[in-house]
Amino acid sequence: MKRTIIGAAVAAAFGVTGLSAHAGCVDPRVAIQQGTVHSMPSLLMQGLGAGRGSEHADAADNIVGTWRVTYTTEGAPGGEAFIQWHSDRTEWENVNFPILGGNICEGSWTPIDRTHVFRSHVGWLYTNGTLTGYFTETETDEVARHGNAYSGLNDTKIYDLDGNLQVELTGTALATRIPP
Repeated sequence: MKRTIIGAAVAAAFGVTGLSAHAGCVDPRVAIQQGTVHSMPSLLMQGLGAGRGSEHADAADNIVGTWRVTYTTEGAPGGEAFIQWHSDRTEWENVNFPILGGNICEGSWTPIDRTHVFRSHVGWLYTNGTLTGYFTETETDEVARHGNAYSGLNDTKIYDLDGNLQVELTGTALATRIPP
């Protein structure tokens, strides 16, 4: 019920602004409005999470690699993605949203302390294949000491092409490492 109410509120906000329900990367509107969040097949999930990190390394070392991340937005499922964090402090992500709306985005990250990293992430928004806006997402993550998991809080801001803020949404991330 809560998911339906949140979805209706977000849909109403975008109906007024004219922004698309189809968006790039981690735009939570697609999953909330259309129910397009799909769980990964159980066979794919078997074997995920084997470690590469070290209990003695810090977050900047342990975050580098490939991850499966599950997002929530305003308490509702927000999408699942594969994300790669690179040692040059860039990252990219492929989320399980429709390709025509855009599902690849990118950003950069920096360590905060021995257990936390901060990332800034961007992507384009489309309406029926026409560019209509963009989003920014910031996220602070706590990386497990063993380097096999991280969790965090994020803030997504959606803008029209003129840079006017349309809506701001908060959420969470929960990730498991995918071993090489």
